[in-house]
Amino acid sequence: MELLSPCEVCPRACGVERLAEEQGFCRTRRRARVASFNAHFGEERPLVGTHGSGTIFFSGCNLGCMFCQNYDISHFAHGREFTAAQLAACMIQLQDAGCHNINFVTPTHVVPQILAALALAIEAGLVVPLVYNCGGYESLEVLRLLDGVIDIYMPDAKYADSSVAADLSDAPDYPDHMYRALTEMYRQVGDLRINAEGIAERGLLVRHLVLPDDLAGTAQIMEFVASLSPATYVNIMDQHHPCHEAVGHSVLGRRITSSEYAAAVNAALDAGLTRLDDRVRM
Repeated sequence: MELLSPCEVCPRACGVERLAEEQGFCRTRRRARVASFNAHFGEERPLVGTHGSGTIFFSGCNLGCMFCQNYDISHFAHGREFTAAQLAACMIQLQDAGCHNINFVTPTHVVPQILAALALAIEAGLVVPLVYNCGGYESLEVLRLLDGVIDIYMPDAKYADSSVAADLSDAPDYPDHMYRALTEMYRQVGDLRINAEGIAERGLLVRHLVLPDDLAGTAQIMEFVASLSPATYVNIMDQHHPCHEAVGHSVLGRRITSSEYAAAVNAALDAGLTRLDDRVRM
């Protein structure tokens, strides 16, 4: 909690006094804001299983992605503030509903609040795996505080080029922080382990959204991910469509083509990656 005042929870290190209700880039003050929580069936199969992934969508974000598909939550922070007790109750409710895990979506800027809630939720009987579903723009100091807490890390690996990261997400230092973060995540949890029922229990799962004109630098990212381990579980995603400020953009204002997606998959295979999500079109 001390990292909230002055705030140094993420690489932006805004320095605002969030414990005094000041608001930084992430549009979040002392308490976490929650947009929604439910059993979600749109995640990767090892997370969803038969009863869904217990997603908690946090409002606000430490990235400013101009093409964000959840911009009403991330940019405008729609949602309501939750106390630690209320957040813990969400976790227990999702577990009681049969969800296979608790999936913290966009958690980077509210790690202290999550940890405070977890202390209560675990005391109340929370036992399912915890998923850290983030944008990849992480503080190493904070990730090290999560060592032994988070079971499954699911970061985005958005960009290989700093100028692209600056233009599209207002984060020119994104690639360096993302590479260091994924390395630390892999050190903590290793390759994704899936049980006999097909449910993920622990490990790293990397997401990569393919962008038009290869703005994401897919080949370079795949080479890095493969250097962590060829068995890294990777979801190469094709769902980019113009949202928010990307509408009418000279490059982002269109969907990717089938050949662009095929090139991205081939880049992963050429890098030696052997575990692509089963929704990847080969």
